[in-house]
Amino acid sequence: MHIWVDADACPGVIRDILFRAAERAHISMTLVANQLLRTPPSPYIRALQVARGFDVADNEIVQRLQAGDLVITADIPLAADVIEKGGHALNPRGEFYSKETIRALLTMRNFMDALRGSGVQTDGPAAFSNSDRQAFANQLDRFLTRLA
Repeated sequence: MHIWVDADACPGVIRDILFRAAERAHISMTLVANQLLRTPPSPYIRALQVARGFDVADNEIVQRLQAGDLVITADIPLAADVIEKGGHALNPRGEFYSKETIRALLTMRNFMDALRGSGVQTDGPAAFSNSDRQAFANQLDRFLTRLA
């Protein structure tokens, strides 16, 4: 099992939780981004810089993903691709995407995108909170415990 992080938009506090988890569980993790990222010195953690461009990091993750791997992302289309390939996708707010929920989430995302495209102002996601951080840490811990 490998952890892949869609790191371009991943909050720093989530990366810190992931760094500690990878070290503790001895699980390989790769942060994929179109910018240079600093990672702590570790045999388990690495960063992969990809070219700038629309969905370049997402496509790299999907290409390298193996069934059973975990992907950390808030990107719903990427999560759908991960699930289709037999991987697990976890939102930085601590919500697992599933086969049962991903289609509805994609439909809502596309609807909101169409609204924005037609000029309707929509609210973005709520500010990232301590409860989001805690929910993520709890879900990640449960997931890694099941693997052990």
